[in-house]
Amino acid sequence: MKLNQIADRPGARRNRRRIGRGIGSGTGKTGGRGGKGQTARSGVRIKGFEGGQMPLHRRLPKRGFSNPFAKRLNEVNLGRVQAAIDAGRLRLEEGAEVDVAMLVNAGVLRRARDGVRLLGDGKLTAKVNFAVYGVSKSALAAVEKAGGSVKLLAPPRQEPGEPKGKNARRLLAEARGEKPKGGEQAKSEGAKGAKGAKADKAEAKADQPKAEKAKAEKPKGGSADKATPAKGKEPAGKSDKRSKADRGEGEG
Repeated sequence: MKLNQIADRPGARRNRRRIGRGIGSGTGKTGGRGGKGQTARSGVRIKGFEGGQMPLHRRLPKRGFSNPFAKRLNEVNLGRVQAAIDAGRLRLEEGAEVDVAMLVNAGVLRRARDGVRLLGDGKLTAKVNFAVYGVSKSALAAVEKAGGSVKLLAPPRQEPGEPKGKNARRLLAEARGEKPKGGEQAKSEGAKGAKGAKADKAEAKADQPKAEKAKAEKPKGGSADKATPAKGKEPAGKSDKRSKADRGEGEG
């Protein structure tokens, strides 16, 4: 092959489409833009516009979210690793660990990304020591069965700490079968004591006889007899006034 024989594939290079060069070309006059108006102008966004009604992209609900901290991992099955070993592309040295860089150099992976997760599809017969971000249970069992090992590069998961709210801490303590701490225990006991005292008071009030209830319900200013006179008797002041009036009428 010579340099003058090198050419692109047919259809890779096409002539530029010339517009506005007469009606015989098919792209004359309006130049492929149709009639006049908004659609014939530049700088217009009308895709997704539905004439003023609520467009589809706003009618549909939003689902999920994009995790900004997610890891983009390569998934590699044990069968591909064994095939690379059999082909001689992945050479194992004594004590060497197979990591993402070795897999990229061997052609098993195209790029490193954020690491490798090892999966258990396929058969592994070689003794391999892996250093990967993650591994499935089946892959771990197959590697250990072949005499290899797996070193995990992912940080260990941290157990959730103690919750911040007092109610959440109390519920957690009850779930574990523990007693709440000093301040919370005292508060809970105080609340229970106040409720118990109110209940005892209500019971005592219900057990009181009617006479005692009537005494308890008397007004503070004086006794009930002073406040309301008995039937057939008039207050002393009123009777005195009437007697004086009667005497004046008699004298006159």
